[in-house]
Amino acid sequence: MDIVFRNARLIDPETLTDEPGSLRVIDGRISGRAAPDEPVHEGARVIDCNGRALAPGLIDWGVKIGEPGERHKESFRSAGRAAAAGGVTTMVARPDTMPPIDTPEALEFVTRRAADAPVNIRHMAALTKSREGREMVEIGFLNDLGAVAFTDGVRVVRDTKLLSRCMTYARGLDALIIGHPQDQGLSQGAAATSGKFASLYGIPSVSPMAEVMGLDRDLSLVAMTRCRWHADQITTAAALPALARARDVGLDVTAGISIHHLTLNEFDVGDYRTFFRFTPPLRSEEDRQAMVQAVADGLIDSIASFHTPQDEESKRLPFEAAAPGAVGLQTLLPAALRLYHQGGLSLPQLWRALSLNPARRLRLPSGRLADGAPGDLVLFDPDAPFVLDRFTLLSKSKNTPFDGARMQGRILGTWVAGRPVFGDHA
Repeated sequence: MDIVFRNARLIDPETLTDEPGSLRVIDGRISGRAAPDEPVHEGARVIDCNGRALAPGLIDWGVKIGEPGERHKESFRSAGRAAAAGGVTTMVARPDTMPPIDTPEALEFVTRRAADAPVNIRHMAALTKSREGREMVEIGFLNDLGAVAFTDGVRVVRDTKLLSRCMTYARGLDALIIGHPQDQGLSQGAAATSGKFASLYGIPSVSPMAEVMGLDRDLSLVAMTRCRWHADQITTAAALPALARARDVGLDVTAGISIHHLTLNEFDVGDYRTFFRFTPPLRSEEDRQAMVQAVADGLIDSIASFHTPQDEESKRLPFEAAAPGAVGLQTLLPAALRLYHQGGLSLPQLWRALSLNPARRLRLPSGRLADGAPGDLVLFDPDAPFVLDRFTLLSKSKNTPFDGARMQGRILGTWVAGRPVFGDHA
């Protein structure tokens, strides 16, 4: 198949450029650029982008899918449809299922089930058996079967000797370990960031220093073992100096953040709205602004939705008892465009964090507009306004903090390996 995306605004995170042009995709791979109005050879399928933005498809790192165990919250098929509608061409699924993805058999099962989805799905595996922090999983076998990283998610491994052994073993296999920087003793039971707001509302809270303490511990172990390591979420300004020091001494360390921590703050909780209950909790506005600047500076490498579907029964509870997390596959792109419209980040900078850096860290071929890269693309209008109605989302669960919010940025089309999976061309 030969496709030419003509008259596009090409967003290239690799060269950090935003310029008009045309892009050609042959047999599922990108094959050259041209001027916006350059003649197209006979036989090619032409898609006129009408000056809209064309960029690499998003790579959403840390998606919760409810198979196995919680299929009523989300399935591979429903998550795939939501991803395609949100411009996400690759989902990197978390292992915190029921049971967890902690054996080769479980990884093979979800890999087969992922064939239901219209987008690419890669899988992370648990770091310890049953995510209990007591015994290391078979990292070698899981790595050979295609696990792209190893993590226990928000369950922090408290046993430092076990964690150091996991890191040492992973280093020998060149495997990536993902940590959740948090001191569990301080953060257990907390639902908000400590301060006047949490005290006024009577919500159990935790100091941001719990994140700093957890990060310091993990970085010390990384320095000892020299493994490849990624912090799933850095959300407070106080943690940035330690991250910068680790980079300066040459540790193989990267960090991510959720789109919710970049676009919302602690005051959005409002009247105990449980759709704003997250782990870690939403931070101060000063922290939020510091995180946006860290993304612009490249200290924070990746942005993800941390898509966490929860049913109504899990959210219709007192704030501190409600299940944390929100769906985000369809809201990741328009929410991220808030940062662009506010002047905090350019579109190429955004796509560096949404697509290119996750691809590089996970060693995936996508995330670029370079020749030979997969034709995983999203076409969108960054200025188109709309009001989000959560019941129009394609996820089975509808727990989004952006319900009723005024947003900008409509996805017009999504392609995976040159194959349309969403939009008028699908």
